[in-house]
Amino acid sequence: MKDEGGISSFTLHPSSLLMRILGLDPGTATTGYGVIDVVDGRFQLVTYGVITTSPKDDAPQRLQVIYRELNQLIDTYQPDSAGVEEVFFGRNITTAISVGQARGVLLLALANANIPIAEYSPPRIKDAVTGYGKANKAQVQLMVRNLLDLEETPRPDDAADGLAVAITHYQYQRFESLYD
Repeated sequence: MKDEGGISSFTLHPSSLLMRILGLDPGTATTGYGVIDVVDGRFQLVTYGVITTSPKDDAPQRLQVIYRELNQLIDTYQPDSAGVEEVFFGRNITTAISVGQARGVLLLALANANIPIAEYSPPRIKDAVTGYGKANKAQVQLMVRNLLDLEETPRPDDAADGLAVAITHYQYQRFESLYD
């Protein structure tokens, strides 16, 4: 881990108006994550990074690594809620199945920790972060950098994507709370 910088609900801590959100970009080789705090509607970076697995390991061992590392993140950062990117089904069905397995492990770990979960498609994430559902990766990364007031773009890309999911989660939860 690198310190730098479905239920659809969230918790606000009245004393400080603080919400801690974990965003996850699932993958078997690399799972990106980002943790942000939202204080009075403003984003504050807590941490981001990636969970990586060895391609030499079999799928069950890789999934165990993801599960253990996510549980460690949950214990360390105590998020109030989490957003998880949905699987994008492209041409490679084998990759989609592998990512789906990693996603399942993430959802299980979050559910076991009683963390409310919301899931977002890639176009919804792009729209929430940039205002355009067909934005390219560079545009999303630039907006993540700007919204979190960072000096440089978070790396690797998977970590920036995890932060984008966390930002998206807040945007959608804020919108939904207006109608509750």
